Amino acid sequence: MDNIKNQKDSGYPEVITGLPEAETEIEGSRAWILQSDLKQMVFCEFEANLKVPKHSHSYSQWGVVIEGSLELQIGDKLRLCGKGDEYLIPSDATHSVTFLSKTRVLDLFLEKNRFNPKSIKQI
Repeated sequence: MDNIKNQKDSGYPEVITGLPEAETEIEGSRAWILQSDLKQMVFCEFEANLKVPKHSHSYSQWGVVIEGSLELQIGDKLRLCGKGDEYLIPSDATHSVTFLSKTRVLDLFLEKNRFNPKSIKQI
């Protein structure tokens, strides 16, 4: 029963939410990390109307929308992305995102330390 509740609460099944949860700077977002020696794959979810301000990073980012919709601004180009749409953000490209609805995306960062896992509190 917990598995069903967990999946319903997060949008992802326990096979994903059982991964290390990432520290995120943006309230209304959650993410889980699948780590390799050179890259990170991150399963993200965002609340509706959430905005990620303009920023850039020195590595590329590829992603796909699993559920929901978003507006992605890369440089001066604005793109609407929905379920099944892929995007590629080149290294050093200034970009921002507005999530139009509750949205889940899968992002691959060509950087092994894009996100840090949340600390596990000791009792």
